[in-house]
Amino acid sequence: MIRVLLVDDHPVVRRGLRAMVDDLPELEAVGEAADGAEALRVLAELPVKPDVVLMDLQMGTGMHGVEATRRITALPDPPAVLILTTYSTDADILAAVEAGATGYLLKDAPPEEVAVAVRAASRGETVLAPPVAARLLGRVRAGRPTLSPRETEILQLLAEGLANRQISKRLFISEATVKTHLVHIYDKLGVDSRTAAIASGLTSGMIRPA
Repeated sequence: MIRVLLVDDHPVVRRGLRAMVDDLPELEAVGEAADGAEALRVLAELPVKPDVVLMDLQMGTGMHGVEATRRITALPDPPAVLILTTYSTDADILAAVEAGATGYLLKDAPPEEVAVAVRAASRGETVLAPPVAARLLGRVRAGRPTLSPRETEILQLLAEGLANRQISKRLFISEATVKTHLVHIYDKLGVDSRTAAIASGLTSGMIRPA
């Protein structure tokens, strides 16, 4: 089973999400939280950690989703964070992805799409709703960066879920060289996380989905 923590400030929405998740094959809701701060407390208390945190962005006066995502992804062996929200502005999308979110969905997505996204997020894959991908693609096309063949190769391996050590072994280069390439990739793409780099590469067509 893929364990899911639900984070939303509206009790009715959480109840609906729990019913939806529990009704989907292979998915199980293991906890709920009303904001980011409560999500961090629940994560610390759960005896069995979730695989995916399904989280809203704006949550009343509590800790918002971007900050919660940043803190959750900084934890040792963190769960994937999948944003599920009504907000689709460029600033919201980029802030969430740069904070470490594995994916970004809109609340009008059908349950089947959410289920596919949760499963993909649990495997470490990047998931973007079509409208979100289109917005990011528009931004990239406005000023598309250029990666070297080696940088593109490394970015593709990132999208396939390989860690730095695995990439170094695959390409017969040192981990230090991989890290140097990643610094250059992040700088060229204007991002500061692996997930954001993958999202930029996918939406720009530099790399293919894993």
